[in-house]
Amino acid sequence: MAASTKNDTRVFRFYCELKETVQPELLQRALDLTVETYPVFLSVIRKGVFWNYLEMSSLHPVIRKEYKEPCSRIYIKDKKSLLFEVTYYKRRINFEVFHVLTDGTGATEFLRELVKNYLYLAHHEKGLAQVSFLPEDVTVQDQENDSFAKYYTKNTKKPKEKKAKAYQLKKPRKDNGAIQVRESVFSVKQVLARSRELGVSMTVFLTTVYMMAIHEEMSKIQEKYPVKLMVPVNLRKFFPSDSMLNFFNWIEPGHTYGKGHDTFEEVLAETSQFFLEELTKEKMAEHMNKLIALEMHPVLKFAPAELKNLCIHAGAKFSEKNTTAIFSNMSSVSMPEDYVPYIERFGVYTSTPKMELCVCSFEDKLSLGFTSRFDTENIQRNFYRILKEHGIEAETVEAEFPEVQATKELEIKVYKIFTFLCLIAIVFMIDLDFSYRPTVRWTLFSAGGVASMWLASTIGFFKRYNLLKNAMWQLVIMTLVSILWDWLTGWRGWSVDFVVPLVSMGILLFMVVVAAVQRWPAKEYMAYLVMASTYGLVLPLLLLVFGVLHLQIPSLIGIAVCFLFLAGILLFKWKEFREEMYKKFHV
Repeated sequence: MAASTKNDTRVFRFYCELKETVQPELLQRALDLTVETYPVFLSVIRKGVFWNYLEMSSLHPVIRKEYKEPCSRIYIKDKKSLLFEVTYYKRRINFEVFHVLTDGTGATEFLRELVKNYLYLAHHEKGLAQVSFLPEDVTVQDQENDSFAKYYTKNTKKPKEKKAKAYQLKKPRKDNGAIQVRESVFSVKQVLARSRELGVSMTVFLTTVYMMAIHEEMSKIQEKYPVKLMVPVNLRKFFPSDSMLNFFNWIEPGHTYGKGHDTFEEVLAETSQFFLEELTKEKMAEHMNKLIALEMHPVLKFAPAELKNLCIHAGAKFSEKNTTAIFSNMSSVSMPEDYVPYIERFGVYTSTPKMELCVCSFEDKLSLGFTSRFDTENIQRNFYRILKEHGIEAETVEAEFPEVQATKELEIKVYKIFTFLCLIAIVFMIDLDFSYRPTVRWTLFSAGGVASMWLASTIGFFKRYNLLKNAMWQLVIMTLVSILWDWLTGWRGWSVDFVVPLVSMGILLFMVVVAAVQRWPAKEYMAYLVMASTYGLVLPLLLLVFGVLHLQIPSLIGIAVCFLFLAGILLFKWKEFREEMYKKFHV
């Protein structure tokens, strides 16, 4: 979550192209059945003090006709929403998911279930039988187990290996950072046959072709850096697990060109040997333990979540230099024999700040999806030409997408215009003050008023998805700004005598009303009520103790109200309070 950005949404799309037009009402019914089988997908992200965590929700997923750019951001900070979307377009069923929730294996199983349910609802009258993909003894707890924690063993310290900086693609970017999708379909039999002729697996063969395609775009000077790919690995092949959550690792095959061993056969042999050495249970366990050791560190696990997020984001940006591009092989997708005639193919691709190639197969159709934000297709062209030289012909697929709704861009544009107008007003007022020097500095007061309005509006805009969090921010901002204004205008004490207690009680009342109107369960508002009550209790109490107040009655009333709120929570919502605090502070 901390590593995701606008251009690296950590969202991937798995889709199924049918041989018939999708019927929305049947797709909705199929989705309802699917989340009954995989309820873990109804999880949302909750924020704790030390870690963020997934929690089951009562939200209901609703299908939509495709309406935005593929692999667009799903997780919106402070917005309580599901971490996946199901959309449709003509004959295509799209399943997009935030990588925090699941990996390629989990996404494959969810989409298989969804497509199976849809086809059964559409064709059961023709004799299509209902089938079950899940073993009978798999429980919901099995699906939501953290397999990383299950298989973690404390590692003995080993010397840290220094990774060489990999070659980085330096290409012109697409306008507005738009994602570029290029898809092709090959014959599985053709690719497998050629791979076996060369004595390697399909993954090793395609990895080598990918690296060779990238190398053709490098200059002689750039050859001092290795071409290195990140290749995700499904850990369930090494460690038995029924978890639908993330359980994957990765390896980084690569080759340094320009040293006289650059023929396809030489690079293929090196890549094949790398896969043999790295794809072992021992190697996977070693790498997995290194990663989980950070989470289990006795000191680091008590660091605040926001600090961890900053470090993770910085670490993710730093580690990008270790790889050139990404190659994900999602393997084959199988469906019951009776369902096959209704399906054209499956496909997959993902959002990436680099270039990524995703592969999956269905029957004899191997679907390849290139994604990048570069305004060039040279590497893709090289890739297909190399395959053609090996006797493998591609069928180009024209990816069809509807017009994108630019609602988000419009909101940001309006906010930027508002900010610029505020800057104009502030600069104009400051210029007037310097030019005329009025006795009463109304110009500076006006400039400060505009700045205060902009600050409150900005907080409201960026925290608009969470009303209670927005209210908490407004409480802090209003009290601090009022104290600052009071101080700048010759301290009269009105900010601490009236604003602090009245705003605290007002925000508290607002939170209660919003929670009641929205009919939220206690876990949704508990933390914010506790924070607002504590703030409204402690701050006036400190001001009272240190003799800052001129008029004590409003603060005494505020202290009493906030104290009673806290007491009421502890008396009547103790169970919910205890559970919520446990989750928030759990390490």
